[in-house]
Amino acid sequence: MPDAKEETGLKEECGVFGIYDFDGGDVASTIYYGLFALQHRGQESCGIAVSETNGPKRKVTSYKGMGLVNEVFTQENLEPMHGDIGVGHVRYSTAGSSTRENAQPLVLNYVKGTLALAHNGNLINANELREDLEYTGAIFQTTVDSEVIAYHIARERLNAKTAQEAVGRACRKIKGAYSLVVMSPRKLIGARDPFGFKPLCIGKRDNAYILASETCALDTIGAEFVRDVLPGEVVTITPEHGIQSDLSGALPKEKEARCIFEYIYFARPDSRIDGVGVYHARIKAGRFLAIDSPVEADLVVGVPESGNAAALGYSLESGIPYGTAFIKNGYVGRTFIKPGQSSRESSVRIKLNVLKEAVDGKRIIMIDDSIVRGTTSDRIVKMLRDAGATEVHVRISSPPFLWPCYFGTDIPEREQLIAYNRSIEEIREVIGADSLGYLGLSRLAEMAEGLAICNGCFTGNYPLEPPKEDIRGDYER
Repeated sequence: MPDAKEETGLKEECGVFGIYDFDGGDVASTIYYGLFALQHRGQESCGIAVSETNGPKRKVTSYKGMGLVNEVFTQENLEPMHGDIGVGHVRYSTAGSSTRENAQPLVLNYVKGTLALAHNGNLINANELREDLEYTGAIFQTTVDSEVIAYHIARERLNAKTAQEAVGRACRKIKGAYSLVVMSPRKLIGARDPFGFKPLCIGKRDNAYILASETCALDTIGAEFVRDVLPGEVVTITPEHGIQSDLSGALPKEKEARCIFEYIYFARPDSRIDGVGVYHARIKAGRFLAIDSPVEADLVVGVPESGNAAALGYSLESGIPYGTAFIKNGYVGRTFIKPGQSSRESSVRIKLNVLKEAVDGKRIIMIDDSIVRGTTSDRIVKMLRDAGATEVHVRISSPPFLWPCYFGTDIPEREQLIAYNRSIEEIREVIGADSLGYLGLSRLAEMAEGLAICNGCFTGNYPLEPPKEDIRGDYER
């Protein structure tokens, strides 16, 4: 479910899932449950495409729609989806073009057969690639950069010996962040960008192999974790050869740049990404906040959900009791109708309510994962004060946002960021807190246990040159 910051803050990314059952069993229902586990990564639209590897050529059965997984898929539309190989997708877009046509997976029929593709990420050269394709006659059905990738794979396949070679060649042309799951007629292919921005892992259940954005999806379907797809790697899964690896697109380890927000916010806490547990990383962030920004108080609370583990970490390090201050309405989903500006209802109050007996008369430390524009934070601080909190000290388990993101995190232009041209003291005044502390920049690498990370949204130092024009909102995930 979306967090209280949904209307003004960070948005989720996309989730991808693929499976190939070597025993020939139908996989659509397994993809459904895998996507259900990845629902936190996108609530806008979802889709499933399946095929029978020994069935009629060029036959791909697909279904997609706007809404949550359990809104789009029913017993009636899942039962006819027969196939032993398939891919699925849950989507969130950066802006605009929230249409069924842009839902994934994308299914292409071309001279060499069929292709179904699910993509998580954001390309920074989508504009140029799209124009090149259009000038050679390509007709686009969507406004997503994923279609650019699919076209390039199809085009490369004309001269490549194998589908995986075509995927590898296409990956050398696209720039930016991507984790891909591709279904060809008899192969399941996964690819991860050379920087490793987006997560992708491999699982196995009986005689079926799985590709998924997060390990929590493997747990949900009872699969065992095999390994992470490495940054720059293309993996091909077939009954004849199992897992084949191509690492020709890999960069030196020190140039990798995983999105730190997978650990801070995006991923489910029960997932592990590149060997680092998300829950453990958030606990560490909270401990670092307690060490670096201590304050006397009676209770430590988290803003659900992603602030909870960091709040527990702060409590463990400081010795100040951890408690629950917010009750979250778990039924406010994508279809939530936001009140108009003239309405007295607050979106935040509809999603979160404060336990008055937990905070009344107490000095509260409130832990959240980020402050973007600040318009949600000031409401939540006010809610705590209205419930009787005598002091509200805000601690943030990330550094201040100072720059936009071009690689798939929906961080807006600098002028819209509360930290832009404001000191921490000025931000504190805006949100109405008694004190404010952010996670130190130097703590990020420790939080990720030494993995190379991208911190461009905090520093402006991007791992590759950002686009000269901001295409976010034109070509989305």
